[in-house]
Amino acid sequence: MNELVLALLIALVAFAYAMVGHGGASGYLALMGIAGIAPETMRPSALILNVCVSGISFAQFARAGHFRWRVFWPFALMSAPLAFLGAGIPLDDAWYKRILGACLIVASLRLLGFFAPRSASIRQAPVVLALLIGGAIGMLSGILGIGGGVLLSPVLLLCSWADAKTAAAISALFIFTNSLAGLLGVHWSPAAFPPEATAWCMAAIAGGLLGSWVGARRAPEPRLRQALGVVLLLASIKLAWP
Repeated sequence: MNELVLALLIALVAFAYAMVGHGGASGYLALMGIAGIAPETMRPSALILNVCVSGISFAQFARAGHFRWRVFWPFALMSAPLAFLGAGIPLDDAWYKRILGACLIVASLRLLGFFAPRSASIRQAPVVLALLIGGAIGMLSGILGIGGGVLLSPVLLLCSWADAKTAAAISALFIFTNSLAGLLGVHWSPAAFPPEATAWCMAAIAGGLLGSWVGARRAPEPRLRQALGVVLLLASIKLAWP
């Protein structure tokens, strides 16, 4: 894949994911997998892009008044430590791609609008259940090199524990903390990053700034998210069943 095309696609992924409060790691990993980049480079690169975009997304959604600490902390308490531990777990390349492909399916369904609150009445999540869910997502996030927002936000919406804007704000900070923990846990070095990684970061930041502003301040553009959802669905099939 041409490097300019890859950078533009990273910007597009960051834009679309940031609109719903996500960092985009699953999308970056899909692009890198299609581009033939090695898994040992994919994971730390995706996590760094995730930190950049999710941090921007959280700032935008929090400034718009959508963040709720009481919703966030039970899911995050166990998640970050387990993301750190999960990042150190080696996984066979074939299984890595299959599990990542399954997570991409969830991400694509989220972008296609399949997850919505079941009830207009928002409820508080039981603390013990939130701890367990957050811990499980954190462990899987660390293993795969994602932030876990693509798994957390559908749970928040389907269980009516948050509305769409609050779920976006919660997911953004959840992704940010998990991605930082994953970076600390994965054994990477500067040599793991290709020279074009700087361009990837710049593209992701640009897309994240615009996407998070649109998502937090303006009505999201559904067609772009739907198109990205279809692309991710196809990418998941390519990764899981090469």
